[in-house]
Amino acid sequence: MRKLLSFLLGILVLSSCGVVRWRNSETYLPGPAIRNYQPENLVEEVQYSCSVPGPSTRRMIVYLPKDYYTSGKRYPVFYLLHGARGYETSWIRKGRVYQTTDSLWREGKAVPCIVVMPNVNQYNDDKDYEGGRFKDAFESIFEVDGVVESAFVRDVVHLVDSLYRTVPEKSHRAVAGLSIGGCQSIFLGANHPDMFGYIGAYSPYMWGMGKPGKYRWKFYHRLFPKLKVQFQDAPEGYYLYAGKWDIMRPSTLDLHKKMEKLGYPHTYAKYPGSHDWHNGWIEEYADMLQRVFQD
Repeated sequence: MRKLLSFLLGILVLSSCGVVRWRNSETYLPGPAIRNYQPENLVEEVQYSCSVPGPSTRRMIVYLPKDYYTSGKRYPVFYLLHGARGYETSWIRKGRVYQTTDSLWREGKAVPCIVVMPNVNQYNDDKDYEGGRFKDAFESIFEVDGVVESAFVRDVVHLVDSLYRTVPEKSHRAVAGLSIGGCQSIFLGANHPDMFGYIGAYSPYMWGMGKPGKYRWKFYHRLFPKLKVQFQDAPEGYYLYAGKWDIMRPSTLDLHKKMEKLGYPHTYAKYPGSHDWHNGWIEEYADMLQRVFQD
């Protein structure tokens, strides 16, 4: 009974902070999904094919420096992942990603890069996907099965490198996400130590719930043996963030302490908020964006 009450309390907290929302409480935004803000830089939509079970195509939003098509330069890439009940425009709708990025680039506080926001939810097929629908509250948490994550490098990273003038090297790639997206980022870095030079986890969801299966077992299994390999050639930057009142702070702090004990160089920062956007994920993205690609 106590476990059930704790679980229901957790769902209530997640609901109150906007991570868990009931289906149809928000609508799908077509196009570049600009809401109440005209960005200073370039927004593009990319529909891409999927190589694993699920929908045949997905959508990602790509944010480019305004001089991308005239500069002739190559750019690093920052992959930015949503959390539970989110999708590829969550950072646009709620995370002020355009405003934050515009301000930091304009003021010279961050290195211009390509910001990629993909949809990393799991869907059964094209009908289930429905153009990127919001998922039911329990779906997002319990359907994390490693399928789309296992194909991330193949379906997203390699495609971005083929479509845009990137610098296709570890030192010029960052991956970060909030909550479940933070957990996905940790494991993307651990599973592909040669691909991502910067890893960011904002309140990473590390409670271990999810849908069992061969993809999940392979992708989400044995984190610390994978970290051991990853830190043999340590990432340029590794960032763990959590809010003071964040339900994921204890597990984030525990991961920080274990990594510290093992001598893995990383940054741990606590923000004053909870498991939410303001005083949390928005500021954490801004902090990380100012740190990456500075070499």
